[in-house]
Amino acid sequence: MSEPIPVKIVEVAEPSHKKKAASSDSQIFTRSFTGLYRNLRLGGAGFLFLLFFATAWLNWGGRQAVLWDLAESKFHIFGATFWPQDFILLSALLIICAFGLFAITVFAGRVWCGYTCPQSTWTWLFMWCEKVTEGDRNQRMKLDKAPWGPNKLARRALKHTLWLTISVLTGLTFVGYFTPIRPLAEELFTLQAGGVSLFWILFFTGATYINAGWMREAVCMHMCPYARFQSVMFDKDTLAVAYDPRRGENRGARKKDQDYKAAGLGDCIDCTMCVQVCPTGIDIRDGLQMECIGCAACIDACDSIMDKMNYPRGLIGYKSEHNLQGGKTHWLRPRLLGYVTVLVVMIGALAIALHERPMLSMDVIKDRGLFRENAQGQIENIYTLKVINKTQEPQSYQLRLRDAEGFELHGKTRFTLAASEMAELPVSVAMLGERATSSSQELDFELVDSDEPQIRAVARSRFVAPLNR
Repeated sequence: MSEPIPVKIVEVAEPSHKKKAASSDSQIFTRSFTGLYRNLRLGGAGFLFLLFFATAWLNWGGRQAVLWDLAESKFHIFGATFWPQDFILLSALLIICAFGLFAITVFAGRVWCGYTCPQSTWTWLFMWCEKVTEGDRNQRMKLDKAPWGPNKLARRALKHTLWLTISVLTGLTFVGYFTPIRPLAEELFTLQAGGVSLFWILFFTGATYINAGWMREAVCMHMCPYARFQSVMFDKDTLAVAYDPRRGENRGARKKDQDYKAAGLGDCIDCTMCVQVCPTGIDIRDGLQMECIGCAACIDACDSIMDKMNYPRGLIGYKSEHNLQGGKTHWLRPRLLGYVTVLVVMIGALAIALHERPMLSMDVIKDRGLFRENAQGQIENIYTLKVINKTQEPQSYQLRLRDAEGFELHGKTRFTLAASEMAELPVSVAMLGERATSSSQELDFELVDSDEPQIRAVARSRFVAPLNR
């Protein structure tokens, strides 16, 4: 009979500080605070708001400076006009933005979420509206528990009025980038707006009001995919908002001048200020969590407490995993260098593509009919030329066939296009010979700028003719 396997029973001690249940699904009341990162966020948000709300009202050359004209399928951005043929440049720009986000995430975690994401930016603005109408954290909590009365009704009404005003302006401005904003605003405020424009204004108004006012952290945690895949871009040298347990534990209250280290306490006084200022309601002392958006509100709050206690700052800060383990952060590492290299190359390629972008575009569409016989008895094919003047000045052009011996071009061969204008030009090509050498032959249409011959466009099509004529 075999000997029994020895078993050792190990008792697991309960942690001194249990992890608090997530409060993401309950209402969060944040405390106001000040600090370096708050000032950086306010400055960045102010610039973004100015850029978003003001740019739509700028004029450039007699038109709206930035306008995506869906009716005419062209995008005006100050002195440049882009057409659907140029959308590959837009794709390249979006890819550059994606790689830029990847590089920033590898370097400093979710700073995009905390500082520049529209969801968090508008949420901070709505939280400010709460503060000016309902008071700071304790006052809002008290008001929330109080029965409905004139005071509560008036404060809540004022808050939602501010929310709706901001939401309407946001919806109007966003739609104003696709529809000229001045007539759109006049129609909206005179109650004459209707159709598709009114629908989208109401849609974005509702989206702003609900997302920034009612859903807030739920959008970041349950709807945004970035919170899910950002962890795969983190490494041990990524800077993220983190609490230093080696310095902070054990937590506990104490007097300002007390020798707390003799009492076995760390620098954390367990004031929970980091929790009270967090817009997602988490306790950063429990470690990095999906809900953390990297806004650094807890850093500002903790630093203010450290200043009051005459302790060194940095108990909570932007730290890497190597920092928390007592090592050093490696700033230059292959992953980060790879993202930055690709980003620089793509930005350079986009700049070259923009510089080399042709200012003249021509497409040739052959008529569905194969061929016809004209009054002179010649075989003739019909074509439609789509010509785009991508410059900001009127241009004169000359149309001709290139290397097309035995063929003759009929139609309007000299014409002028206004700035950023597209025209459709019907032309025909006649075969001068009586008998075709082939049933299908290639033809090159060449369009040349009359003033600058180096500016030209070439488009290829086919000429179809019968062989048994």
